[in-house]
Amino acid sequence: MESAENLAAPPARWWAAEQDCSVRCGLCPRACRIPAGKAGYCGVRINRDGRLFSLAYGHPVSIAVDPIEKKPLNRFLPGTKVLSLGTFGCNLGCVFCQNYTLSRQCYPPSRQWPFVPPEEILRLTKRENCPSLAFTYNEPTVFAEYAIDIARLARNEGVKTVLVSNGMISPGPADEFFPLIDAANIDMKGFSEAFYEEMCGGSLAVVLDSLLKLKKLGVHLEITTLVIPGKNDADEMTNNWLDWVGENLGRETVLHFSAYFPAWRCRIPATPAETLYRIRNLCRSRGFDNIYLGNI
Repeated sequence: MESAENLAAPPARWWAAEQDCSVRCGLCPRACRIPAGKAGYCGVRINRDGRLFSLAYGHPVSIAVDPIEKKPLNRFLPGTKVLSLGTFGCNLGCVFCQNYTLSRQCYPPSRQWPFVPPEEILRLTKRENCPSLAFTYNEPTVFAEYAIDIARLARNEGVKTVLVSNGMISPGPADEFFPLIDAANIDMKGFSEAFYEEMCGGSLAVVLDSLLKLKKLGVHLEITTLVIPGKNDADEMTNNWLDWVGENLGRETVLHFSAYFPAWRCRIPATPAETLYRIRNLCRSRGFDNIYLGNI
């Protein structure tokens, strides 16, 4: 995958040099081996002459002020605004991606992208009277260096940080990133390795490790599942997921179930509202009361 050769790109972290000027990225479990002149799976980490650089650092492609409930976070700073930012790129390949215009795109070489330093993100957050800022829209793991630098400034300035993520990150980077986060909404795509392999090209086990780490750190945690008919909507899968949450995170955990709509490469019909109501009733019957439904 080619990337924008003329884009200013600070050095990336979490990588090692290999033979023939290739590099091995260590940011996420994909551990991409990236030849010179190419980008990794995410499309925004590029090997230039045997060194890894981050095309996404300082180059947000979407900045907006959202209600905090849109993240979705229903039990963190309710009723407030959050400054949201995202870049191009993602380290999963969900065939049903609902935000593919960002996650599946790269920085085109034909366009100059303005550089927005971390300090400017904090200035924007304060100018808009937002008590928090969110790394969202695409997968924040792919711009972790940028997010970490912003989050450190935010902590010093008393601004809360929000992470909206698929949870696919390696332990070392997570140990640096997660302690700087105040609230997170993590996607749990479907509670089986088969689902992750078939529909996302990822690993459920990695996501569960991220959830456990965030819980241990005391980060406010909410979890979202996009419900896809015939793929992850069976009561058996939901019950297995609730078993895991109850044992590892607690029944007080906030769970979101959102309706899927056909997008990207998936043409399965949209989720009926009745499916979400059934899942909510099942959760409540199991003692999970903090259940929210989305996209209906």
